Amino acid sequence: MDEFDKDLEFEWDEGNRHKNWIKHKVGRSEAEEVFLDKSGLLGKDEKHSSKEPRYKFLGKTDKKRCLVAFFTVRKGKIRIISVRPMSKKDKIKYDQEKI
Repeated sequence: MDEFDKDLEFEWDEGNRHKNWIKHKVGRSEAEEVFLDKSGLLGKDEKHSSKEPRYKFLGKTDKKRCLVAFFTVRKGKIRIISVRPMSKKDKIKYDQEKI
């Protein structure tokens, strides 16, 4: 995945950051780490893109945790909306389409 590299910049809404931990047990560093998966899949989140373009990224962390991140890009920074474990459907897509 060439769209992301180690020089990524993130912007966090504090409420969403805490919700990710409470609902999905995904911390900030793990959520950001998923974007470094070179086999990750990037797609548009058409369902939630009415006000601004939103995207989803399916990837694995260094500990092999399969996560999906929903985000937007503002002023060149990735603004994470939500990160959760991949669903069964997400895992199938990731395994079939990864690089």
